[in-house]
Amino acid sequence: MTKANNFQRIRELNYLQKAVLASALIERMLPNYGLFSEATGFGDETLLRNSLNVCWEKILLPKSKIDLEKQVEKIEPNVPELADFDMFGTYPAIDAATSLLSLMHGLMAQDEQEFISVSKISQATVARFIEYQMTVEGEIADNTAVREHPLMQYEIEVLGELIDFVENMGRITSDSVKALKKFALEDGQTNIGLSL
Repeated sequence: MTKANNFQRIRELNYLQKAVLASALIERMLPNYGLFSEATGFGDETLLRNSLNVCWEKILLPKSKIDLEKQVEKIEPNVPELADFDMFGTYPAIDAATSLLSLMHGLMAQDEQEFISVSKISQATVARFIEYQMTVEGEIADNTAVREHPLMQYEIEVLGELIDFVENMGRITSDSVKALKKFALEDGQTNIGLSL
C-alpha cells in the first residue's frame, strides 16, 4: 500500500470509522507519552489514558453527556513544551497529546479533518524518529531514505491493516471496539517501535 492510498482510503471512511481509526492510532502513540513522562517526571499518562477512554465512550454513546471540553482543559497543561526538555522523547510525547486533542476537537465539532490529522501526526512521529536515528548514526535522512525505512514501511502497513479492520467492522459496538483496540496493540509496540 502506498501512503497516498492509505490517506485516500481514510477519506472514504464514514465519520464513525474515521473516529475509531484515529482512536486506535492514539492507542499506539500513548505509551510514547508514558515513557517520556516516566523519564522526565512531567505530565500524567493516566490522565491521557482516561481521556482516551472517554473518547471511546463518546464514540460508542454519542448522545451521552460526556463533557469533552473538560477533558481538553485537563490535557492542555500536560502537553510538554519542546523548549523545556532536551531529549528526543519530547516529540513523540507532544504528538501523542496533540493527537488526543485533535480527536477530542473532532468529536466536539464533528469535524472529520481532525480525525484524519491523527494518522498524519502518527506518520510524522515515525518520520521524525527515523530522521533522528539516522542522524545519530551519521546517515543522510532524505525523504526516500525515510520512506523506505523498515519502520516507516511498517507504520504504513499497520495503518493499512487498521483501515482494513475498520472497513470490515460493520456496526461499531463495544465488542467491535474492544477487538479493534486489541488488534491495534497486538504487535506489542508503539508506532515508533518501542515495546509496550
